[in-house]
Amino acid sequence: MDQPTYLTVVKSNKVVEASYMLTLAEQRVLLACIAQIDSKAELTENYRFEITASGVADLAGLENLSNAYRDLKKAAEKLYERSVIIDDPDPDNPQIATRKTRWISTIDYVPGEGKLVLSFSTGIIPYLSQLSREFTKYKLMHVARFESVYSIRLYELLVQWSSAGEREIEVEWLKKQFQVEDKYDRLGNLKKRVIDPAVAEINEHSNIWVRYGQRKSGRVVTHFQFQFGLKDKPAALERKRITEEDIKRQARPGETRAAVIARLAGTSLSEIAKPGESFDQALERKKALAEAKKKLR
Repeated sequence: MDQPTYLTVVKSNKVVEASYMLTLAEQRVLLACIAQIDSKAELTENYRFEITASGVADLAGLENLSNAYRDLKKAAEKLYERSVIIDDPDPDNPQIATRKTRWISTIDYVPGEGKLVLSFSTGIIPYLSQLSREFTKYKLMHVARFESVYSIRLYELLVQWSSAGEREIEVEWLKKQFQVEDKYDRLGNLKKRVIDPAVAEINEHSNIWVRYGQRKSGRVVTHFQFQFGLKDKPAALERKRITEEDIKRQARPGETRAAVIARLAGTSLSEIAKPGESFDQALERKKALAEAKKKLR
């Protein structure tokens, strides 16, 4: 493995928004391998990725190396049994609603060198290589010190929309993708165990800052509203979170909710927002329109 500073993770947005659950150790093994992929080049199941116990420990800042290889081997063995569920996996075949695939197909053990050699499964390879659009990219070092698996997942969901600086995420959708539907029935527990620790770790260890609020439908909280930005841009820290009160107070006659948010956030989405459309939906549609225009040129 290269030095952590140069390791970059690139994933298709389909994987960023996929449904799966991995332990922290399994996440580290997976990301250490993904960071070695040239995302624009072709990747086959025969390509092998080497990771060492000392390399993963250095990346995560772990000082105790006595059980490092044992822990690495255990994490890889569990990862071998794990699967990921990808929604709408094939744009060319819209009849396929979901695809379930393993992450890795083979593991070779080299105990004398404290090393593992892994190969990705054929099902996941299209979402990690030859990526030209709709992908998320970040430095591995920005998530290396996280202690919660939810911190990594939330960080990826935010940097996926880094150009917007905010993202509204449906509570039930997030629980499904994080595979905690049956674990946290109460919103307070979800925030305490998942959202709050993730936000705290992102603010402490990553390259971005984040704050969040929530949106209700009637009396029920249905969405989390995140605002975020790069830490090396102090001006962004002063940006005020847009509340429901702000939206109601500053809405213009006939203006949609998405348009109000876009206008207050200083984006151009207010020009194209449709009735009932969320900020995220308007932004996604704007990007899709931009891609369509490129193809017509």
